[in-house]
Amino acid sequence: MNELELKKIACEVRKGIVTAVHSAKAGHPGGSLSAADIYTYLYFEEMNIDPKNPKNPERDRFVLSKGHTSPGYYSTLAQRGFFPVEDLKTFRHLGSYLQGHPDMKHIPGVDMSSGSLGQGISAAVGMAIAGKMKKKDYRVYTLLGDGEIQEGQVWEASMLAAHRKLDNLVVIVDNNDLQIDGSIKDVNSPYPIDKKFEAFNFHVINICGHNFDELKAAFDEAKTVKGKPTAIIAKTVKGKCVSFMENKAEWHGAAPNDEQYAVAMADLEKVGEELCQK
Repeated sequence: MNELELKKIACEVRKGIVTAVHSAKAGHPGGSLSAADIYTYLYFEEMNIDPKNPKNPERDRFVLSKGHTSPGYYSTLAQRGFFPVEDLKTFRHLGSYLQGHPDMKHIPGVDMSSGSLGQGISAAVGMAIAGKMKKKDYRVYTLLGDGEIQEGQVWEASMLAAHRKLDNLVVIVDNNDLQIDGSIKDVNSPYPIDKKFEAFNFHVINICGHNFDELKAAFDEAKTVKGKPTAIIAKTVKGKCVSFMENKAEWHGAAPNDEQYAVAMADLEKVGEELCQK
């Protein structure tokens, strides 16, 4: 799949994010939008998965450690064919299987229930260890928020990942520089993120998380690494592609009203139209 095709899919993923959060009148659009390109590359290019056989034991695994950005995850799964795109409108509704946080028991394609910040990476490390013990070829991917890595459990898991030489594990940090209370630098700075993972004996790659060429190069490089896990530090923009949400901490966990929804969808329609002209 070429870069233009991936960009078009990412635009549709973003429309699904905005639609889901607006419909629920709750949710986390900012970090979902910042990670949309990462989700898109993982599910449409990188990972060995099959929507028709979501429990295939040979599949690659994904754990959304920052589980509150489930709108982005769900929108990607829907675009990939795991369930109908129309179901995104039921997000967080009473009786819907699309809960606020990912639920592995009820949502096709979800490998791990998550949402308690810091815990997802531990589950991913366990999956990667299991793969090594069973001599399986599957790879494990986990997406963390840059605010999330303020949690101590992240570093306990990272220590174990390096100790067990988990070269089948890829940790991705969505580095959009904002968390619910503002800039991560002001709340509790985790910088320099790359040097911290290097100190825990990870192979570290710094990229722009909105550039599909850089995403491809990073994931391709990760496959060549032997004897240690990989951390991809992806610099992103919170609220990417929605004009009034970009780089605004207040859109970490807020839903657009009807007027704002119309503006957001118009922004994304414009992005889509520009892509169709290329």
